[in-house]
Amino acid sequence: MALSLATVLADSALRRPDHPALVLGDERTSYRDLWAGARRYAAVLREHGIGPGDRVALLIPNSRHFPLAYFGVLALGAVVVPVDALLRAEEVAHVLRDAQPAALICAAALLAEGGPAAGEVGTPVLTVDQERDAGHPRLDALAAGADPIAGAVPREPGDLAVVLYTSGTTGRSKGAMLTHLNLVMNTATTMLSPFDLRPDDVLLGCLPLFHSFGQICGMATCFRAGATLVLMPRFDGPRALDLMVRERCTLVMGVPTMYLALLAAARSDPRRPPLDRAFCGGSALPVAVLEEFRDTFGCPVHEGYGLTEASPVVAYNQRAWPLRPGTVGRPIWGVEVAVAAPAVEDRIEPLPTGEVGEVVVRGHNVMAGYLNRPRASAEAIVDGWLRTGDLGVLDAEGYLTIVDRKKDVVLRGGYNVYPREVEEVLTRHPAVAQVAVVGLPDEVHGQEVCAVVLPQPGISPDRELAAEITAWSRERMGAYKYPRRVEFTEEFPLGPGGKVLKRELVARLTG
Repeated sequence: MALSLATVLADSALRRPDHPALVLGDERTSYRDLWAGARRYAAVLREHGIGPGDRVALLIPNSRHFPLAYFGVLALGAVVVPVDALLRAEEVAHVLRDAQPAALICAAALLAEGGPAAGEVGTPVLTVDQERDAGHPRLDALAAGADPIAGAVPREPGDLAVVLYTSGTTGRSKGAMLTHLNLVMNTATTMLSPFDLRPDDVLLGCLPLFHSFGQICGMATCFRAGATLVLMPRFDGPRALDLMVRERCTLVMGVPTMYLALLAAARSDPRRPPLDRAFCGGSALPVAVLEEFRDTFGCPVHEGYGLTEASPVVAYNQRAWPLRPGTVGRPIWGVEVAVAAPAVEDRIEPLPTGEVGEVVVRGHNVMAGYLNRPRASAEAIVDGWLRTGDLGVLDAEGYLTIVDRKKDVVLRGGYNVYPREVEEVLTRHPAVAQVAVVGLPDEVHGQEVCAVVLPQPGISPDRELAAEITAWSRERMGAYKYPRRVEFTEEFPLGPGGKVLKRELVARLTG
């Protein structure tokens, strides 16, 4: 049985060739041209020796080159490895070293980080959007004169389509292996519900395409429906509102910080787009904000829940059932959700309705495992259930509420920030003897990253040192990861096993 995620674009190009697939600034790209362009990219990649099963990394921000490269790689039967465009060179090198891609397709604007990383690992580089010679083949320039491949190379449902990197609290990021079946099913299912995407819908694409929310929930479902994606290179509240009005956007997907920014923009701009529905993920949106958005824009915000390892959607508030603010709704079609005893690790022990436990997921959306990590895969998928590491509760009608994080993940502006990863960087600072990273409540970002530092002996902590640590860390990690707040301590609260009690730290800092 042949099944390919590439058909998401190919089928709409056949059904709606002249309809705009992508809008970026003044440029409009039809489905016919986008699919032909992707097949031209595929032709060039094939000439560079890339074929079915090979992995190809993409370090590309929101631009037309992302879908062209993404679907071009898929059309070849190769595996896409999207790389977070906010990562620093050392972090990019880790992904390349772990995934061992046959090539890195890197946007010119990101060569400062991607180039050294690829050089360190020995990964061949092809560039896009490069005006001057940087010593690498220019994929988009070569594709302009190439003959497109005839069509997508057939793949099996269980073949890998995408490897998406997601960090864990144990340190380095892990590659979640997502199959064509995972992603075709998640795309087709969520297109129908919760997103209810129709051919004449216009979606504001303000989420980063390298992230699963923007890539699958946004780009893939939009293309599957034959709708139009209005892409923003970088989100900004006033520009987003203006773009939604000008392009007559009917739906928007975003994280809480984006909704707060849209509400702020609406207070000084009376224009309103013809929004019919809005979807929020990443972290919880306060009910007061949900109500203000509904009153301001005339449409409800549907909250949902997912994770990269689940391709990514697990549950959502959906039109078929009453909207329940404060919950993430009910599981999507074909997916089961249960709540299990969090302390029982070797098996899934379901808990009764109404009890808090670890959210576990079973269905077509569960990943094939983590690349190169059989032990981590076995720990994550137990008895066919994916252990999410999140704590939640199910009510009698099947609505899921996310209560807390089992792990110490900080959710800043919809991005997962993993304390251990940040701590590993901060411990290299000469003034830091020990550090614990926690998330503190923040009105704008949901949570803010805070580093609690025990200084080296003989060092007196002050505001200047705190600012210096922040500036130092900013140069060494992604823009959403580094601590905006640095606090100092003379000792950490420790548990019986010698672990830092982070909840006590948070209580101390917020009390």
